[in-house]
Amino acid sequence: MAHLLDDRLRSVEWRDLLPLTRSEVVYETLITTPWLAGSLAAWHLAETRHPAFAAVAVVSAFFFFLTGLRQVHNAYHHALGLSRWATDVTMFALSVGMMSAMHAVQTTHLNHHRHCLDRADVEGHAAQRSWWRAVLGGPAFAVSLHVSGWALAHTRTRRWIVIELAALVLVATAAIVIDWLPLRAHVATMIAGQCFTAFFAVWTVHHDCQPVGRIARTQRGWLKNVVSYDMFHHVEHHLFPAVPTCHLPELSQRIDRVAPEYKDLTVY
Repeated sequence: MAHLLDDRLRSVEWRDLLPLTRSEVVYETLITTPWLAGSLAAWHLAETRHPAFAAVAVVSAFFFFLTGLRQVHNAYHHALGLSRWATDVTMFALSVGMMSAMHAVQTTHLNHHRHCLDRADVEGHAAQRSWWRAVLGGPAFAVSLHVSGWALAHTRTRRWIVIELAALVLVATAAIVIDWLPLRAHVATMIAGQCFTAFFAVWTVHHDCQPVGRIARTQRGWLKNVVSYDMFHHVEHHLFPAVPTCHLPELSQRIDRVAPEYKDLTVY
């Protein structure tokens, strides 16, 4: 792992940051719920009351996608404080809600941690392009994550991938057949979000980084981190991937005390 190359980071205590309190588990489990409910309700109001509610729906959908990334990312690393079965069910639910087979993406993401920014890192390839190529290549990137995830997955994970893909086909078909704006708009915005994942979730946090040493970027500023739900403490995550997102701000302070230059490579 990259952090083993920097002896200063060996002194960073991180194991006490692994456990989640009961309230933290509840928060991480329900973090997406208000945004999803708000988005669907606003789309309904846009259809039945006034088109201006569409703006509220889009903002709510954006934050549902953002918090969904946080939730499923913690699930990838079994950092939700849930059992393995409950974690799998959460990933299935988010697969349907975010229009992506999350067990496939999990497999590719864990491979990204093992081979960060080297030739075997399918996820990290997006960071080696210019920003506009990462944006334009977003749809192909989303497909490549699933193809790579299937190729790398074990039998148990492949079963979940099949179930999730089948559910996605059902949801997409329902959105086409059923004349209900909230469903159609939600599916469309989630597919759009997946197409921009290469830029927002990979390029922003890894561009101009190297496979050894400075492998990722980070973010400081309380307002930026509140708005982004602490999703951009990314170098901290790569150094200590088992630490839940809600404890990354504390981890960042500990890293800053022993290796302050790590905070200089920022997202924006």
